[in-house]
Amino acid sequence: MTLAAIALGANLGDRLAALQRAVDQLDGLGKVVAISSVYETDPVGYLDQPAFLNAALLLETDLPPESLMRSLLRIEGDLGRVRTFTNAPRAIDLDLLLYGDDIRDTPELTVPHPRMHERAFVLVPLAEIAPDLRHPRSGAPISALLESLPDRDGVRVTNETLSHGNT
Repeated sequence: MTLAAIALGANLGDRLAALQRAVDQLDGLGKVVAISSVYETDPVGYLDQPAFLNAALLLETDLPPESLMRSLLRIEGDLGRVRTFTNAPRAIDLDLLLYGDDIRDTPELTVPHPRMHERAFVLVPLAEIAPDLRHPRSGAPISALLESLPDRDGVRVTNETLSHGNT
């Protein structure tokens, strides 16, 4: 089994329900061992869109990383994700952040996620559940990557929670 870190986000429709449906489907790809709080975050890149709900989870899986990535894309499609343009509003977004200590850069998959270390909406929830997890390229713990960010103002914890079958 390999420990994978996955970021979840949604800013269209019932955002919390979309995240929960994604968690439910991810639970079928292995064992969800941790899930963060839910955060409301300001959009990044394309700003003329609603705020996001974001979370992160840790999944123990025996799927190879490419199969896991294909499964994430299938779940996005099942939950109504339509790709229009970069940073567009979306019903659901699932990013494979880390897959164990693997480093891959292929047309199908790049892990660790190439921009995760720049994004508070990724690092804040991930640091909550895995502060000591190390970035395979830099060797830095997630908590240190978060501390190095200049701005985390656009990430606010909510009272919402997500559940999984292994709780």
